[in-house]
Amino acid sequence: MDVKIALLAGDGIGPEIVAEATKVLDRVAEKFGHKIEYRPALVGAAAIDAVGDPYPDETHAVCLAADAVLFGAIGDPKYDNDPTAKVRPEQGLLRMRKSLGLFANLRPVALFDSLADRSPLKAEVVRGTDFICVRELTGGIYFGRPQGRDEEGARAFDTCTYTVSEIERVLHVAFRLAVSRRRKLTVVDKANVLETSRLWRETAQRVAREYPEVAVDYMFVDNAAMQIIRQPAYFDVIVTENMFGDILTDEASVISGSLGMLSSASVGAEVALFEPIHGSYPQAAGKNIANPMATILSAAMLLEHLGLDAEGRAVRRAVDRALAEGVVTEDLAAPGEKARSTSEVGDYVASQI
Repeated sequence: MDVKIALLAGDGIGPEIVAEATKVLDRVAEKFGHKIEYRPALVGAAAIDAVGDPYPDETHAVCLAADAVLFGAIGDPKYDNDPTAKVRPEQGLLRMRKSLGLFANLRPVALFDSLADRSPLKAEVVRGTDFICVRELTGGIYFGRPQGRDEEGARAFDTCTYTVSEIERVLHVAFRLAVSRRRKLTVVDKANVLETSRLWRETAQRVAREYPEVAVDYMFVDNAAMQIIRQPAYFDVIVTENMFGDILTDEASVISGSLGMLSSASVGAEVALFEPIHGSYPQAAGKNIANPMATILSAAMLLEHLGLDAEGRAVRRAVDRALAEGVVTEDLAAPGEKARSTSEVGDYVASQI
Protein backbone atom coordinates (compact mmCIF):
# COMPACT_ATOMS: atom_id res chain seq x y z
CA MET A 1 0.00 0.00 0.00
CA ASP A 2 1.22 3.50 -0.83
CA VAL A 3 0.59 6.00 1.98
CA LYS A 4 1.09 9.77 1.97
CA ILE A 5 1.56 11.25 5.44
CA ALA A 6 1.71 14.97 6.18
CA LEU A 7 4.31 15.53 8.91
CA LEU A 8 3.59 18.54 11.10
CA ALA A 9 6.32 18.32 13.74
CA GLY A 10 5.56 21.75 15.20
CA ASP A 11 7.34 23.19 18.22
CA GLY A 12 9.36 22.17 21.28
CA ILE A 13 9.83 18.41 21.45
CA GLY A 14 7.58 17.94 18.41
CA PRO A 15 10.39 17.30 15.90
CA GLU A 16 12.08 14.76 18.21
CA ILE A 17 9.00 12.67 18.98
CA VAL A 18 7.73 12.76 15.40
CA ALA A 19 11.14 11.53 14.22
CA GLU A 20 10.80 8.44 16.45
CA ALA A 21 7.27 7.74 15.20
CA THR A 22 8.44 7.90 11.59
CA LYS A 23 11.29 5.56 12.49
CA VAL A 24 8.71 3.04 13.68
CA LEU A 25 6.48 3.63 10.65
CA ASP A 26 9.45 3.04 8.35
CA ARG A 27 10.05 -0.31 10.05
CA VAL A 28 6.36 -1.19 9.65
CA ALA A 29 6.54 -0.32 5.95
CA GLU A 30 9.62 -2.49 5.52
CA LYS A 31 8.11 -5.42 7.43
CA PHE A 32 4.68 -5.37 5.76
CA GLY A 33 5.64 -4.25 2.27
CA HIS A 34 4.21 -0.71 2.21
CA LYS A 35 5.58 2.51 0.80
CA ILE A 36 5.28 5.66 2.92
CA GLU A 37 5.85 9.14 1.54
CA TYR A 38 6.29 11.90 4.13
CA ARG A 39 5.47 15.50 3.33
CA PRO A 40 6.78 17.88 6.04
CA ALA A 41 5.02 21.19 6.67
CA LEU A 42 5.24 24.09 9.12
CA VAL A 43 2.78 24.76 11.94
CA GLY A 44 2.69 26.68 15.22
CA ALA A 45 5.50 28.93 16.46
CA ALA A 46 7.88 27.46 13.88
CA ALA A 47 5.51 28.63 11.15
CA ILE A 48 5.07 32.08 12.74
CA ASP A 49 8.85 32.50 12.88
CA ALA A 50 9.24 31.40 9.26
CA VAL A 51 6.26 33.01 7.50
CA GLY A 52 4.27 34.93 10.14
CA ASP A 53 1.31 32.51 10.09
CA PRO A 54 0.74 29.59 12.53
CA TYR A 55 -1.11 27.56 9.86
CA PRO A 56 0.03 28.66 6.39
CA ASP A 57 -1.95 27.93 3.23
CA GLU A 58 0.91 25.72 2.06
CA THR A 59 0.54 23.54 5.16
CA HIS A 60 -3.20 23.23 4.62
CA ALA A 61 -2.59 22.10 1.03
CA VAL A 62 -0.10 19.45 2.21
CA CYS A 63 -2.65 18.14 4.72
CA LEU A 64 -5.46 17.95 2.16
CA ALA A 65 -3.25 16.00 -0.26
CA ALA A 66 -2.27 13.41 2.39
CA ASP A 67 -3.94 10.19 3.48
CA ALA A 68 -3.37 11.18 7.12
CA VAL A 69 -1.61 13.82 9.21
CA LEU A 70 0.93 13.03 11.95
CA PHE A 71 1.26 16.03 14.25
CA GLY A 72 3.74 16.73 17.06
CA ALA A 73 3.03 19.70 19.32
CA ILE A 74 2.37 23.43 19.31
CA GLY A 75 3.51 26.10 21.75
CA ASP A 76 6.43 28.33 22.64
CA PRO A 77 7.18 30.26 25.88
CA LYS A 78 7.88 33.49 24.01
CA TYR A 79 4.21 33.57 23.02
CA ASP A 80 2.86 32.04 26.25
CA ASN A 81 4.56 34.79 28.26
CA ASP A 82 3.35 37.63 26.03
CA PRO A 83 -0.36 38.33 26.63
CA THR A 84 -0.26 41.12 24.01
CA ALA A 85 0.81 38.84 21.15
CA LYS A 86 -1.62 39.20 18.24
CA VAL A 87 -0.59 35.94 16.56
CA ARG A 88 -0.22 32.80 18.67
CA PRO A 89 0.81 29.22 17.87
CA GLU A 90 -2.46 27.85 19.29
CA GLN A 91 -4.42 29.84 16.71
CA GLY A 92 -2.87 27.56 14.11
CA LEU A 93 -4.18 24.48 15.90
CA LEU A 94 -7.73 25.85 16.12
CA ARG A 95 -7.66 26.94 12.46
CA MET A 96 -6.27 23.58 11.37
CA ARG A 97 -9.10 21.73 13.14
CA LYS A 98 -11.69 24.04 11.62
CA SER A 99 -10.19 24.08 8.11
CA LEU A 100 -9.83 20.30 7.96
CA GLY A 101 -13.30 19.72 9.43
CA LEU A 102 -11.87 17.79 12.38
CA PHE A 103 -15.01 17.80 14.50
CA ALA A 104 -14.34 14.79 16.75
CA ASN A 105 -11.31 14.16 18.94
CA LEU A 106 -10.79 10.55 20.09
CA ARG A 107 -8.62 10.00 23.16
CA PRO A 108 -8.13 6.43 24.38
CA VAL A 109 -7.38 6.08 28.10
CA ALA A 110 -6.03 2.62 28.89
CA LEU A 111 -3.77 1.46 31.68
CA PHE A 112 -0.69 -0.50 30.68
CA ASP A 113 -0.33 -3.33 33.20
CA SER A 114 3.38 -2.68 33.69
CA LEU A 115 2.62 0.94 34.63
CA ALA A 116 -0.08 0.33 37.24
CA ASP A 117 2.25 1.39 40.05
CA ARG A 118 3.13 4.65 38.24
CA SER A 119 -0.42 5.99 38.34
CA PRO A 120 -1.10 8.61 41.03
CA LEU A 121 -4.24 6.61 41.85
CA LYS A 122 -4.25 3.30 43.70
CA ALA A 123 -3.56 0.30 41.50
CA GLU A 124 -6.81 -1.38 42.58
CA VAL A 125 -8.72 1.71 41.41
CA VAL A 126 -7.13 2.07 37.98
CA ARG A 127 -6.68 -1.59 37.08
CA GLY A 128 -8.98 -2.49 34.18
CA THR A 129 -9.28 1.10 32.92
CA ASP A 130 -9.99 1.07 29.18
CA PHE A 131 -12.21 3.82 27.83
CA ILE A 132 -12.20 6.41 25.06
CA CYS A 133 -13.29 10.03 25.23
CA VAL A 134 -14.97 11.57 22.19
CA ARG A 135 -14.69 15.34 22.39
CA GLU A 136 -16.51 17.70 20.02
CA LEU A 137 -13.73 19.80 18.56
CA THR A 138 -14.95 22.68 16.39
CA GLY A 139 -17.89 24.21 18.28
CA GLY A 140 -18.75 25.51 21.71
CA ILE A 141 -17.20 28.34 23.68
CA TYR A 142 -13.78 28.13 21.97
CA PHE A 143 -15.33 29.13 18.66
CA GLY A 144 -18.41 31.04 19.83
CA ARG A 145 -19.06 34.63 18.78
CA PRO A 146 -19.28 37.29 20.05
CA GLN A 147 -16.35 37.31 22.43
CA GLY A 148 -14.22 40.13 23.75
CA ARG A 149 -14.07 42.89 26.36
CA ASP A 150 -15.96 46.09 26.95
CA GLU A 151 -14.41 49.48 26.21
CA GLU A 152 -13.00 49.85 29.72
CA GLY A 153 -11.50 46.35 29.62
CA ALA A 154 -13.08 45.53 32.97
CA ARG A 155 -15.58 42.97 31.65
CA ALA A 156 -14.90 40.05 29.33
CA PHE A 157 -17.36 37.73 27.62
CA ASP A 158 -17.42 34.51 25.60
CA THR A 159 -20.32 32.81 23.85
CA CYS A 160 -21.05 29.07 23.79
CA THR A 161 -23.04 28.00 20.73
CA TYR A 162 -24.00 24.60 19.33
CA THR A 163 -26.29 23.48 16.52
CA VAL A 164 -28.18 20.19 16.36
CA SER A 165 -26.17 19.08 13.33
CA GLU A 166 -22.85 19.70 15.13
CA ILE A 167 -24.03 17.61 18.07
CA GLU A 168 -25.51 14.84 15.93
CA ARG A 169 -22.38 14.17 13.92
CA VAL A 170 -20.13 13.74 16.96
CA LEU A 171 -22.77 11.60 18.69
CA HIS A 172 -22.83 9.23 15.73
CA VAL A 173 -19.03 8.87 15.98
CA ALA A 174 -19.38 8.02 19.68
CA PHE A 175 -22.26 5.58 19.22
CA ARG A 176 -20.44 3.73 16.42
CA LEU A 177 -17.38 3.45 18.66
CA ALA A 178 -19.52 2.09 21.47
CA VAL A 179 -21.01 -0.53 19.13
CA SER A 180 -17.47 -1.71 18.31
CA ARG A 181 -16.46 -1.85 21.99
CA ARG A 182 -18.51 -2.78 25.09
CA ARG A 183 -21.70 -1.06 23.94
CA LYS A 184 -21.87 1.49 26.71
CA LEU A 185 -21.95 5.27 26.20
CA THR A 186 -21.84 8.06 28.78
CA VAL A 187 -23.04 11.50 27.63
CA VAL A 188 -21.49 14.27 29.73
CA ASP A 189 -23.13 17.71 29.96
CA LYS A 190 -24.32 20.37 32.39
CA ALA A 191 -28.00 20.22 31.45
CA ASN A 192 -29.15 21.43 34.86
CA VAL A 193 -27.59 24.85 34.15
CA LEU A 194 -26.68 25.40 30.49
CA GLU A 195 -29.06 25.69 27.53
CA THR A 196 -26.45 24.27 25.15
CA SER A 197 -26.18 21.21 27.41
CA ARG A 198 -29.95 20.76 27.35
CA LEU A 199 -29.75 20.73 23.55
CA TRP A 200 -26.97 18.14 23.79
CA ARG A 201 -29.05 15.91 26.06
CA GLU A 202 -32.21 16.21 23.96
CA THR A 203 -30.26 15.38 20.81
CA ALA A 204 -28.49 12.45 22.47
CA GLN A 205 -31.78 10.99 23.67
CA ARG A 206 -33.15 11.16 20.12
CA VAL A 207 -30.01 9.75 18.42
CA ALA A 208 -29.85 6.93 21.01
CA ARG A 209 -33.03 5.44 19.50
CA GLU A 210 -30.97 4.62 16.39
CA TYR A 211 -28.59 2.49 18.49
CA PRO A 212 -30.81 0.27 20.67
CA GLU A 213 -27.90 -2.10 21.33
CA VAL A 214 -25.97 0.64 23.20
CA ALA A 215 -26.68 1.32 26.89
CA VAL A 216 -26.65 5.07 27.43
CA ASP A 217 -26.29 7.03 30.66
CA TYR A 218 -25.99 10.75 31.34
CA MET A 219 -23.70 12.56 33.77
CA PHE A 220 -23.23 16.18 34.72
CA VAL A 221 -19.65 17.19 34.05
CA ASP A 222 -18.76 17.78 37.70
CA ASN A 223 -19.91 14.26 38.61
CA ALA A 224 -18.10 12.81 35.60
CA ALA A 225 -14.87 14.49 36.74
CA MET A 226 -15.25 12.79 40.11
CA GLN A 227 -16.19 9.36 38.73
CA ILE A 228 -13.22 9.29 36.34
CA ILE A 229 -11.00 9.39 39.42
CA ARG A 230 -13.23 7.30 41.68
CA GLN A 231 -13.98 4.44 39.28
CA PRO A 232 -12.35 4.90 35.85
CA ALA A 233 -13.00 1.27 34.86
CA TYR A 234 -16.74 2.08 34.85
CA PHE A 235 -16.49 3.92 31.53
CA ASP A 236 -16.43 2.56 27.99
CA VAL A 237 -17.09 5.55 25.69
CA ILE A 238 -17.58 9.13 26.90
CA VAL A 239 -18.90 11.86 24.59
CA THR A 240 -19.06 15.54 25.46
CA GLU A 241 -18.73 19.11 24.19
CA ASN A 242 -15.51 20.96 23.45
CA MET A 243 -14.49 22.63 26.72
CA PHE A 244 -15.75 19.83 28.97
CA GLY A 245 -13.86 17.34 26.80
CA ASP A 246 -10.69 19.41 26.94
CA ILE A 247 -10.74 19.37 30.74
CA LEU A 248 -11.89 15.78 31.29
CA THR A 249 -9.39 14.25 28.87
CA ASP A 250 -6.49 16.02 30.57
CA GLU A 251 -7.78 14.80 33.92
CA ALA A 252 -8.11 11.24 32.61
CA SER A 253 -4.63 11.33 31.12
CA VAL A 254 -2.93 11.06 34.51
CA ILE A 255 -4.45 7.61 35.09
CA SER A 256 -1.82 6.03 32.85
CA GLY A 257 1.03 7.45 34.94
CA SER A 258 2.42 9.71 32.23
CA LEU A 259 1.11 12.18 29.67
CA GLY A 260 3.77 10.75 27.42
CA MET A 261 1.77 7.54 26.91
CA LEU A 262 -1.51 8.86 25.51
CA SER A 263 -2.33 9.10 21.83
CA SER A 264 -5.25 10.73 20.06
CA ALA A 265 -7.00 11.07 16.72
CA SER A 266 -9.07 13.89 15.28
CA VAL A 267 -11.51 12.86 12.56
CA GLY A 268 -14.07 14.62 10.41
CA ALA A 269 -14.96 15.60 6.89
CA GLU A 270 -11.44 15.69 5.45
CA VAL A 271 -8.18 13.94 6.29
CA ALA A 272 -7.74 12.56 9.84
CA LEU A 273 -5.03 13.85 12.17
CA PHE A 274 -3.08 11.88 14.80
CA GLU A 275 -1.15 13.41 17.70
CA PRO A 276 0.06 12.85 21.27
CA ILE A 277 -2.08 14.64 23.82
CA HIS A 278 0.81 16.35 25.60
CA GLY A 279 2.15 19.78 24.77
CA SER A 280 5.41 21.01 23.32
CA TYR A 281 7.37 20.65 26.63
CA PRO A 282 9.87 23.37 25.67
CA GLN A 283 12.05 22.68 28.72
CA ALA A 284 13.01 19.32 27.20
CA ALA A 285 13.38 20.43 23.60
CA GLY A 286 16.63 19.31 22.03
CA LYS A 287 17.68 17.25 25.06
CA ASN A 288 16.66 13.82 23.72
CA ILE A 289 14.74 13.01 26.93
CA ALA A 290 11.07 13.33 25.90
CA ASN A 291 8.83 10.26 25.89
CA PRO A 292 7.99 9.36 22.25
CA MET A 293 5.48 6.59 23.14
CA ALA A 294 2.33 8.71 22.74
CA THR A 295 3.41 9.76 19.27
CA ILE A 296 4.32 6.18 18.35
CA LEU A 297 0.90 5.02 19.60
CA SER A 298 -0.69 7.83 17.58
CA ALA A 299 1.08 6.36 14.56
CA ALA A 300 -0.53 3.01 15.46
CA MET A 301 -3.94 4.73 15.45
CA LEU A 302 -3.07 6.22 12.06
CA LEU A 303 -2.31 2.79 10.64
CA GLU A 304 -5.56 1.36 12.01
CA HIS A 305 -7.52 4.30 10.58
CA LEU A 306 -6.13 3.37 7.15
CA GLY A 307 -7.32 -0.22 7.61
CA LEU A 308 -3.86 -1.56 8.48
CA ASP A 309 -4.96 -3.30 11.67
CA ALA A 310 -2.20 -5.91 11.80
CA GLU A 311 0.39 -3.17 11.42
CA GLY A 312 -1.20 -1.16 14.23
CA ARG A 313 -1.21 -4.21 16.49
CA ALA A 314 2.46 -4.81 15.72
CA VAL A 315 3.30 -1.31 16.92
CA ARG A 316 1.24 -1.74 20.11
CA ARG A 317 2.94 -5.08 20.87
CA ALA A 318 6.34 -3.45 20.39
CA VAL A 319 5.40 -0.67 22.83
CA ASP A 320 4.16 -3.24 25.36
CA ARG A 321 7.47 -5.07 25.08
CA ALA A 322 9.46 -1.88 25.63
CA LEU A 323 7.45 -1.11 28.76
CA ALA A 324 7.79 -4.66 30.07
CA GLU A 325 11.56 -4.57 29.50
CA GLY A 326 11.94 -1.15 31.11
CA VAL A 327 13.07 0.57 27.92
CA VAL A 328 11.53 3.90 28.88
CA THR A 329 12.41 7.58 29.22
CA GLU A 330 12.95 9.36 32.52
CA ASP A 331 9.25 10.07 33.17
CA LEU A 332 8.56 6.32 33.45
CA ALA A 333 11.83 4.94 34.78
CA ALA A 334 11.44 3.28 38.18
CA PRO A 335 13.80 4.23 41.02
CA GLY A 336 17.16 2.72 40.28
CA GLU A 337 16.15 1.92 36.70
CA LYS A 338 18.15 3.33 33.81
CA ALA A 339 16.28 6.02 31.86
CA ARG A 340 16.67 5.76 28.09
CA SER A 341 16.83 8.63 25.63
CA THR A 342 14.06 9.52 23.20
CA SER A 343 15.97 8.01 20.29
CA GLU A 344 16.91 4.85 22.21
CA VAL A 345 13.24 4.18 22.97
CA GLY A 346 12.34 4.74 19.32
CA ASP A 347 15.14 2.45 18.19
CA TYR A 348 13.98 -0.31 20.52
CA VAL A 349 10.31 -0.09 19.54
CA ALA A 350 11.24 -0.15 15.85
CA SER A 351 13.48 -3.17 16.42
CA GLN A 352 10.57 -5.09 17.95
CA ILE A 353 8.20 -4.69 14.97
